[in-house]
Amino acid sequence: MNPLEPRPIDLPARVDLGLRADLSFLDDAKILGAPEDPADLPRWRAKLAEWRFGAIERARYDGAHYDVPGREWTQTAYSVALVWLWDDLLYDVETGRFTPERFVGHGVDEFGGYDAIVLWHAYPVIGIDDRNQFDFYRDVPGLRELIDDLHRLGLKVFFDYNPWDVGTRRAARSDAEEFAALVTDYAVDGVFLDTLKEGDPAFTRALRAANPAIAFEGESRLPMARIADHALSWAQWFADTPAPGVLRAHLFERRHMMHHTRRWNRDHSDELQSAWINGVGMLVWESVFSSWVGWNARDRATLRRMVAAQRAFAPVLITGDWIQLTPEIPDKARDHGVYGSRFDLADITFWTLINRHDEDFDGIVLRSEDQVGDWYDVTSGVPITADDDGVHLVVPGRGVAGIIRVGATAGGSCRATARRLGTMPRSHVKESAFPMRPAHRVPPQEVSGDADIGPTVAVPAGKQTLTVRHRRRETGLYDQAPYVEEWKPLPPRLHDIQKVKREVELPGVSVAVTEVTNAEYAEFLTATGYRPMVANRFLQHWVEGAPVPGTEDHPVTYVDLPDARAYAAWRGARLPTEDEWQVAALEDGFTRLEPLVWNLTESEHRDGRSRFCILKGGSHYVAEGSDWYADGGPQDPDVSFKLVLTGGGLDRSETIGFRCAG
Repeated sequence: MNPLEPRPIDLPARVDLGLRADLSFLDDAKILGAPEDPADLPRWRAKLAEWRFGAIERARYDGAHYDVPGREWTQTAYSVALVWLWDDLLYDVETGRFTPERFVGHGVDEFGGYDAIVLWHAYPVIGIDDRNQFDFYRDVPGLRELIDDLHRLGLKVFFDYNPWDVGTRRAARSDAEEFAALVTDYAVDGVFLDTLKEGDPAFTRALRAANPAIAFEGESRLPMARIADHALSWAQWFADTPAPGVLRAHLFERRHMMHHTRRWNRDHSDELQSAWINGVGMLVWESVFSSWVGWNARDRATLRRMVAAQRAFAPVLITGDWIQLTPEIPDKARDHGVYGSRFDLADITFWTLINRHDEDFDGIVLRSEDQVGDWYDVTSGVPITADDDGVHLVVPGRGVAGIIRVGATAGGSCRATARRLGTMPRSHVKESAFPMRPAHRVPPQEVSGDADIGPTVAVPAGKQTLTVRHRRRETGLYDQAPYVEEWKPLPPRLHDIQKVKREVELPGVSVAVTEVTNAEYAEFLTATGYRPMVANRFLQHWVEGAPVPGTEDHPVTYVDLPDARAYAAWRGARLPTEDEWQVAALEDGFTRLEPLVWNLTESEHRDGRSRFCILKGGSHYVAEGSDWYADGGPQDPDVSFKLVLTGGGLDRSETIGFRCAG
């Protein structure tokens, strides 16, 4: 299977236009594809209506879920950010504090603002030790205050649920009970279902008992029966027809919000156009598990234009009469690649237009019989008029345009809103190049004098070619996104073992033969009085500030990079780089203490949104039951593991220690 092509399951469904066609097979579609021949459009629209009526009967649907007080926000959540909880815009590692204003401000400036945020928390770190997914929320200092701040700033908050987490520490309560407690304790608004199209009924019941208005967002293709109790779904990897098709779940229930995303794409115009023409939203995901896949300037500008108009005229999009692929678009515009939807409500008409072509279309885009009223271009800020020839407009290449007609009975507030949108400066942005953001290695600390680190092995200076093995995960190994422009990564391209060659220049160092022990770290604390800026989880395995008797010679753990660097500096040393560690590990005398722990290396990288370092050596712990877990068990010296760094002390683990170099 070509990873750059949609899988059969992702392809749009062909709508059978036959007289007595059985349309029930469309119940499982992602997108109901549009016909190639414009002459088939009237019959196609009729078949969509026929399918929807039959589907409602088959599902015995009543829609009461969408009437529950407190859940109305889901219907207008047009832009949702999926963000690593420790994203540099949301958390300042230098001060140890969350920075919600900075994150929200970035969202306003670049994307037109968010309506909700998914605080992604555990993967790809979970499995490095026995902490479960609930621990990775509960151990976060200041998390409730962050959520309160996000609420104050106007965002709803999702927690994500990982059903595959079955091999870490088991809690006394069930997953449903644990997550219900999170919902109560942290005032969570929604649950983002990782790898799940739908939540287990027992799980959803428990969470609704904790918060009757809790909202569930399923991944990908939500089954028809669960539209009745899942208010949202993320439309991940939905392929479309050249003339844009219709999102099945949203056509069935217009109040059901969907969020388009193709996480690895450099170009998001396809998803944006489908969202615009269907009246749904987008998932903004700039850093995918530390792999930078930020949006280009053109697509950011498109989303800014879209969400401003969608929020302003949401009732028209949700409850107005919807004409899919409206016939008012002239042949010349359609031949260029211009398509549109029409939404009518209470003397307001909203046309959402798209341009599939790379070049702008400048001409008549509508020939509408509705000449009465005031007309506004709500996406470009250019005044427009409707006359006998129609509506003249520029629809930008690979972009969108929006037209509002406000009739005499629509009310002054609608007219004022349309006028405000129509006068906002929104010049067309054409720049679609990928905004590169390389990860830069943080320079190692300077070493002065002779390091006092005990017995060592020598790593000679000079050039070396090293072979490094790693398990290909969504993180990549250094700064590359591993699945660029691909559809859903699947085995064998997911979680397989990769080999890379590294041409390195080594300065020549001595690497300690063993890890730093509990006793040695205790000596450091006594001598220096060192205390970390964030104390959470620091030396958590000690009792009353001292190692447990009998563990003095065990590797010190529950320390993070700053803790390890502070010790090394006291010894006149630093940590070895991952390459120095690998070379040293092959030398006679290099030893691994028990219990076996991963070794931190001087390999921190930052790209302005995420941070990571490379671990070497493996550990005694292995999380069983899922390929999504971090690597565990003993590892050969050539194996590298990319640890995406967190904050708040959560990097401190029972399975991670360090050794020194000088």
